[in-house]
Amino acid sequence: MTTTAPTDRVHNRVRLALLGVRGEAPVHRSGGAGPSDDGHFLVNGRGASLPYNPDSPFVLDSAGRISVDGADLGLDVEPVARPRFYDLSTDEGVAYEKIAKLHGKDVLATTVVQTCVRYGESERCRFCAIEESLQRGNTVAVKTPAMLAEVAEAAHRLDGVSQMVMTTGTSNGRDRGARHLARCVKAVKKAVPDLQIQVQCEPPAELSTITDLYEAGAGSIGIHVESMDDEVRRRWMPGKSQVPLDEYRAAWREAVRVFGWNQVSTYLILGLGEKDDEVVAAAGELIDMGVYPFVVPFRPLAGTLATDVDHVPAPDTDRVEEITRRVAARLRVAGMRGADQRAGCAACGACSALEGGCGA
Repeated sequence: MTTTAPTDRVHNRVRLALLGVRGEAPVHRSGGAGPSDDGHFLVNGRGASLPYNPDSPFVLDSAGRISVDGADLGLDVEPVARPRFYDLSTDEGVAYEKIAKLHGKDVLATTVVQTCVRYGESERCRFCAIEESLQRGNTVAVKTPAMLAEVAEAAHRLDGVSQMVMTTGTSNGRDRGARHLARCVKAVKKAVPDLQIQVQCEPPAELSTITDLYEAGAGSIGIHVESMDDEVRRRWMPGKSQVPLDEYRAAWREAVRVFGWNQVSTYLILGLGEKDDEVVAAAGELIDMGVYPFVVPFRPLAGTLATDVDHVPAPDTDRVEEITRRVAARLRVAGMRGADQRAGCAACGACSALEGGCGA
């Protein structure tokens, strides 16, 4: 007979995110830009991306319950079912699954250009494996607007997908890939007008491109810095760190002006080397600007330099939990919830322990 362990939602979500589960899901991803090799689950009805770890203390049983050392955590866990659109292909024979993936229960996600000018070893972000899935044959290098419109329509019609995330590898152009994103957004919105879309890109050198993305039909935008500590940026993101933080701040301010308060977000990855107070202060600066700081723990990802070369472990669970709670407290004071974003990572929330998008 199993016993029931005391439950704390944030504590358990942090530990699950970092330690994963012994139990695989039919919907999973590997390689790509991150944040991990994971499976998609619903935990008490909320989306959660959990790494598969055969050494995890968390065991998922056939009844959809998670236990530790025989103690039931009081969590109902349901693997996300394989979507029907995965069974389809384009007329040219490209599987829909290679064009866009289901994330969580109702989020369609795609990397519109699966290559990055910063992917050489001297410039590559050490937590990123954006070209790994391409090398494995799991995706195609460039998704056309027509491809994405076709897949989005099917995913919306067959599987109830309600939002879409479009990210991109960085290009050599001054727009850093944003113009192709805009063309893709416009095509998808024409095919599925009520599908909410978030775009993700580096700060474009021409800030007017942010307006182009909005006018194409994107409802929210992610401009991801990952860390606001320049020393950490140079160590973890040698190429991307060449874009000054002031360019990020200018892009965030312009994005808030165009998309609106709490429709702009950025990743802050926990476990890259900053002090706790520095991370919380950075999150506070972002909140004051109207930018949602989507705090997620670093998780080892196969194919990355951090995992395969540096052998960097996941951060301490207690530290991640403490930082998450402190950032959540600031978000609550500001009245800022990821769930209020029209689309995107913060709206989904599966990769973070921020409860309901803001409260821990």
